[in-house]
Amino acid sequence: MSVSSLHLMVIGAHAADAEAMAGGGVLLHTRQGHQATLLHLTLGGKGHPTLDEETYSRQKEAEARACAAALGADVRFLPYGDGELYPTEEVKFAVADVIRAVRPDVVITHWRESMHKDHANTHLIVQDAVFYAAIRGFARADPPHSVRRLYYAENWEDPFGFQPEVYLDISPVFADWLQALRSYELFRGGISRFPYLDYYQALAVVRGAEAGFPQAEAFAIPPLARRQRLKSFVL
Repeated sequence: MSVSSLHLMVIGAHAADAEAMAGGGVLLHTRQGHQATLLHLTLGGKGHPTLDEETYSRQKEAEARACAAALGADVRFLPYGDGELYPTEEVKFAVADVIRAVRPDVVITHWRESMHKDHANTHLIVQDAVFYAAIRGFARADPPHSVRRLYYAENWEDPFGFQPEVYLDISPVFADWLQALRSYELFRGGISRFPYLDYYQALAVVRGAEAGFPQAEAFAIPPLARRQRLKSFVL
């Protein structure tokens, strides 16, 4: 992985999850000339108080495309249903196929403990999909690809046991990231009483304060990635 050719991929359970969890990081890197891909496993079409699932899904797909464009990212969708996302081998290989096709260096997805089963299942799906994508013995349409780094992002529905370990300074793009989120009605306050935009804005300020940045996104890392290999304690 070279600094000049980074490809960042964020995988969310529902359209809007990826952008809320790591959209600041996406925009930061695309502004630097890197590539980014957003993958939505479902559209999240059951979440509107008045619209039926088909209508809201169409709306969310349009919103997701607009938000991705504002973040400078490509966007892809898988055809699974909101609330009907299960960690089956079919889904895992579908995500692995996208990883092989897109060939990202870094993948970001949900933390494992969530009050929403689609989020928790996405964590399991991505964990195995990254593994399957790298194994040559699985013959698929595209050749194997090894993801270099895997991170778990913060989502208000995934708080249980999350411990921030990596802080990314998003202050250069903070305002533009918030504006991109407004592509979704969800972040304009038109759907839920939960103050989504206020929550993620405040979270970025809190994580920034912890790390000494004006605003930041925080991530956890897989246990094996915490291992450090030293030949000396001398810095």
